[in-house]
Amino acid sequence: MPARRRAGRSRAATSRAATSRDRSSRAATSRDPSSRATASNHHGIHLLRSSGTVRALIESADLVPDALVLDLGAGPGTLTAPLARTGARVIAIERDPAFLLRLRERFDGLPNVRVVAGDLTVVPLPRGPFQVVASIPYALSTTLLRRLLPGRTRLSAADLVVEWGFARRISAPVGRDLETAWWAARFDLRLVRRIPAASFRPLPAVDSAHLRIRARPGLGERRTQRILYALLTVAYRSPDRPARAVLAEAVGKAGAHRIAASTDLDQATVAGDVAASRWGEVSRLAAAGPAVVPPHLPRIPARLLDPGPGGPRRA
Repeated sequence: MPARRRAGRSRAATSRAATSRDRSSRAATSRDPSSRATASNHHGIHLLRSSGTVRALIESADLVPDALVLDLGAGPGTLTAPLARTGARVIAIERDPAFLLRLRERFDGLPNVRVVAGDLTVVPLPRGPFQVVASIPYALSTTLLRRLLPGRTRLSAADLVVEWGFARRISAPVGRDLETAWWAARFDLRLVRRIPAASFRPLPAVDSAHLRIRARPGLGERRTQRILYALLTVAYRSPDRPARAVLAEAVGKAGAHRIAASTDLDQATVAGDVAASRWGEVSRLAAAGPAVVPPHLPRIPARLLDPGPGGPRRA
């Protein structure tokens, strides 16, 4: 009997110790978002762990000292730290309280790093020129591009980590719809390289991609953008029409022939086969000539012009 009682006490002590360890583990997990992600990933957190990918993003950004760069969804500062070492002014934006605490502790005292608590979907964007280098949440990819690439954006360049399939879709030469064509006509959207799922912790279900975004010159003026929007509206409404007919309808016959000839837009090309970058070039040439009268052009919807909730912030 004494032996059985000792065995029972031993099993009970072992059970209490295991329960204590389990509680401690859950408490630590709740304080560390990266551990929380590993356990269940309800928050969709995938932290970039590839030093080679981080280095490639920083090199591609080609930041100069005092340039303004945003790290959207900064997490523990994986990209914030090397961005700060370039001498650029870095704004690290994060909403998770635990990550925010780590960021503030890590970069306290660095004059060129500012940690901002904010939701990426509504946080104000800079009024002056800025760049973005970030590994963004898959679920927010479209929302963030809508905020970064409207007509009135001051974004000059971005190097983003996004989901592989998303990068392939929006970097296609011919936009799948008017909105993606509106982006691609004004920005060079280039898929640089595939990033394996193994580059993240925890592992996502799919690979990612380095998406390089650069503003195309000469497409920031309102007149040019109104012509571009008119062209895209007609082209995506009637993709099987000859591209020259679309051009004539949008900008008038007077300048259509001259513009088509200077951009090698031949008679056989249909609107649905024209690359977004070509429509951008056409609109730039049309805006430079006297043939187009702005009041005859359709207004660009606000959703394609403005960065969305929150409005711009001073840099």
